[in-house]
Amino acid sequence: MTHWGRVVASHGRHVVVEDAQGERRLCHPRGKKNQAVVGDQVQWSPSEDEGSVESIEPRRNLFYRQDEIRTKSFAANLDQVLVLVAAEPDFSSSQVARALIAAQHAGIRALIALNKQDLETPFALAWDRLRAYREAGTLVLPLGLRNASDDLQALRMELANRVTLVLGPSGAGKSTLINRLVPEANAATNIISKALQSGKHTTTSTTWYWTDEDKTTALMDSPGFQEFGLHHIAATELATCMPDIGAHADHCKFHNCSHVHEPDCGVRTALQQGLIDPGRYAIYTQLFAELSAPKNY
Repeated sequence: MTHWGRVVASHGRHVVVEDAQGERRLCHPRGKKNQAVVGDQVQWSPSEDEGSVESIEPRRNLFYRQDEIRTKSFAANLDQVLVLVAAEPDFSSSQVARALIAAQHAGIRALIALNKQDLETPFALAWDRLRAYREAGTLVLPLGLRNASDDLQALRMELANRVTLVLGPSGAGKSTLINRLVPEANAATNIISKALQSGKHTTTSTTWYWTDEDKTTALMDSPGFQEFGLHHIAATELATCMPDIGAHADHCKFHNCSHVHEPDCGVRTALQQGLIDPGRYAIYTQLFAELSAPKNY
């Protein structure tokens, strides 16, 4: 007999499944192609104190990255992606853009949170660097995670009743954020580590946390922000995944315009008129060249 469950952690081919009663156990996929990711809803069958994933239910979406060598799936069935960066250390505008492009391509809402509001001058500079995203319609929230009096109300409102994947570079404050929002985060991590037999599986790829007892709001904490390949996106799709660029693509003379070198290009005209941020356009041209290069796989 199979049972319904949700994947709440993974490492390699091992996954931790939470059943309808909230119990968690280690499960193994049935067959090579039956590889679940965190957020998947699955049918599983028990075997002693472990179990096996028999099937994966249809996904609403899948958030992943792809470079020339491999594909890395972060999570499935997301409501949104939260990119957490900080005033210090300096963050990569290219990495932020890549994460938002991947979310847009997958049809997933994305928002940005800028931490370390207490560092006035660095924060002001970082906030200005994110101006193009705000103007393009992306919600950018200021955070002061080191300030215990910051109740994070605005962020909590955006997270409520949603499943959110949190991405961010080292030093941005991701662990602090999880611990502030999930009172039982350490306990949940310990349960997952035990299920994965942490001596053999020291880290998980993504971990699911409930933020409330009623289990209406969930956060997923994921490592691996540094290298974010977009090889699953065609170069010709890139403009539609960058709304501030794509908004001007209908004014191009050629329907297949790359927005890099063709005459009468609506995007380049908008750039000259100051309607597109030069830094954002530089990221576009860099990524277009990367995605247009011959594939070695």
